Amino acid sequence: MAVGQRRRARIAALQSLYEGDTSTHTPQDSLAHIAADQNLKQNTADFARALVDGVLARRDEIDGIIAAATPAWPLDQMPPIDRNILRLAISEMLGDNGTPVGTVINEAVELAKSFGSEKSGSFVNGVLGSISKQNIGTHADQPT
Repeated sequence: MAVGQRRRARIAALQSLYEGDTSTHTPQDSLAHIAADQNLKQNTADFARALVDGVLARRDEIDGIIAAATPAWPLDQMPPIDRNILRLAISEMLGDNGTPVGTVINEAVELAKSFGSEKSGSFVNGVLGSISKQNIGTHADQPT
């Protein structure tokens, strides 16, 4: 899948996780609407679905990792967009989709710059950098 399609999938996944976190809609239902509205290609929608499912399957573990890395920022006080960018990135770091950790961090920072506040990019970069030093990701040396 082309890099642009992977980015579109990450954006759709982030939007659906955010909506699920801030409304009564499930992320899966949100993703179905987002994929249709954005005319995502099937493989892009499938990758987005895999990302969302990965976050949901390991959400407690992921939230624990975030909480440990951000003791001054309780998860429930963190901006929802930052919280879900971190969830998405950590899920990829824990997963097996072959994306190198550096690429995951770069993609998360780009999402934070695009969708978060002025300080979201540096916050996400710092948190994920700290987490990556704990060798959480298994794909650090694999090519994109």
